[in-house]
Amino acid sequence: MFKSKDSDQFQHKGIQLSTIRKQIDHFINGFPYIRLMRPAIPGDGMLNFNEKEKAFFISHFEVFAPKIKVVKFVPASGAASRMFKHIFEFREQCNNVAAADDFLAKDHSFNSVDYFIKHVNQIAFFQDLSVQISNGGGSIDEILSKKEYGLLIDFLLTEQGLDYAYLPKALLKFHSYPAGARTAAEEHMVEAAEYTRDQTQKARIHFTISPEHKEKFLQMLEKVKGYYESTLHVHYEISFSIQKPSTDIIAVDENNQPVRNQDGSLLFRPGGHGALLENLNELDADLIFIKNIDNIVPDRLKEKTFEYKKLLGGYLLYLKERISTYLFKLKHQQVTVEELVEIATFIDKILFLAIPHDFSTYSDKAQKDCLFALMDRPIRVCGMVKNEGEPGGGPFWVMGDDEPSLQIVEASQINMHSHDQKAIVGVSTHFNPVDLVCSTKDFEGNAFDLNEFVDENTGFISLKSSGGKILKAQELPGLWNGAMAKWITIFVEVPIITFNPVKTVNDLLRKEHLPN
Repeated sequence: MFKSKDSDQFQHKGIQLSTIRKQIDHFINGFPYIRLMRPAIPGDGMLNFNEKEKAFFISHFEVFAPKIKVVKFVPASGAASRMFKHIFEFREQCNNVAAADDFLAKDHSFNSVDYFIKHVNQIAFFQDLSVQISNGGGSIDEILSKKEYGLLIDFLLTEQGLDYAYLPKALLKFHSYPAGARTAAEEHMVEAAEYTRDQTQKARIHFTISPEHKEKFLQMLEKVKGYYESTLHVHYEISFSIQKPSTDIIAVDENNQPVRNQDGSLLFRPGGHGALLENLNELDADLIFIKNIDNIVPDRLKEKTFEYKKLLGGYLLYLKERISTYLFKLKHQQVTVEELVEIATFIDKILFLAIPHDFSTYSDKAQKDCLFALMDRPIRVCGMVKNEGEPGGGPFWVMGDDEPSLQIVEASQINMHSHDQKAIVGVSTHFNPVDLVCSTKDFEGNAFDLNEFVDENTGFISLKSSGGKILKAQELPGLWNGAMAKWITIFVEVPIITFNPVKTVNDLLRKEHLPN
């Protein structure tokens, strides 16, 4: 299957041959489906805090978070090209005014090209687009009046103008303000100033980026960092990391044989967002907020986001304190029978972790060891919003090898051919907006090795094409799915206003992303 020179490629990427063989095995055998038990809902695996509780945990965050190192972790390596898929299709199919009119007349819905063109003057990057066209000797008003939509799109998407199809989504202008439009990355900087700021007024944010975009990120920061530090009275510590080549996955054909490039080298593909576990593993922080680059709102709507970020963070800090107290007691002190019962109840009722059914038959030492192992893990508190038809994973009770656990589950992990499993999905009420806060250090302040808490039997395989050939692609366990499967997981209901993703360029025309 492999040639002698392949070992050089493995070594260059930092991938062990045993890892490649494991990937091949997954291609051959696939991944087992997740066994859903029931949805996690408020009152059964999901918390819904009342106003008094919210105020307490927000206050707890505001008191204690400035004393520790808080970082916002933002996956931002993706190119924006997928945002413009429908625009590309229109550009390819319509080479004249008649064809364009016919295309646009077929669909006037919000997500249509017609809607985008009719409302393009409202979008945050309109001024930049207009300037680019003027620099090219034209006028955006004239282009629109003459229905030269192909030219408009070229100035938007190609290096002739804004080059938006080839920029990372983080560097696209999302929102308009009197002082000028902001990119998605800038909006995350504004957010980070609110809930990662420490006692020295330092705010920390970490972007995962693609190497080809690093220079553009640095140029953007050089341009805007001073302005936000002055305006928000904060000092930024902004860091970057790149998805590691060692997380790439070999591609195979339909017969599970490795696919090669024209030069004879093996074809590898990125391992999906699960690969970012390695980046997260190297982040030194006491508290880490995780949020996708495109889920951001303008200032007028940020208050609720701030409120619930602090709520999630405050509850995690509260849990961390109790867990650390119990772990210290189990490790260093005598523990009475009553205290063992108290700790076991906390694990069962508060942490939603299953106590072994035969726990009462264990010796005292075995009980202490069991309770210690259950709590000595990374923790994540995950905001969940009510399902309003958006795609994405959801919160479920899942049956593992031995015990049930709370997991974020993607549709690809579920056997939708099973009537029972499909029925469980049908009655689920919430989905995952990727609104997490994490603790990745143990009770003594040592960093966990996050690779020890991954369920390697999660992931999915899809069919792709390359050079006219069909190939199979595999993704690592998703960052908030299998990669965190063995973490302590807490679900908290948060309002839908905290979730406003931009998946297509038309989403920037939603009222949530427009000025008042």
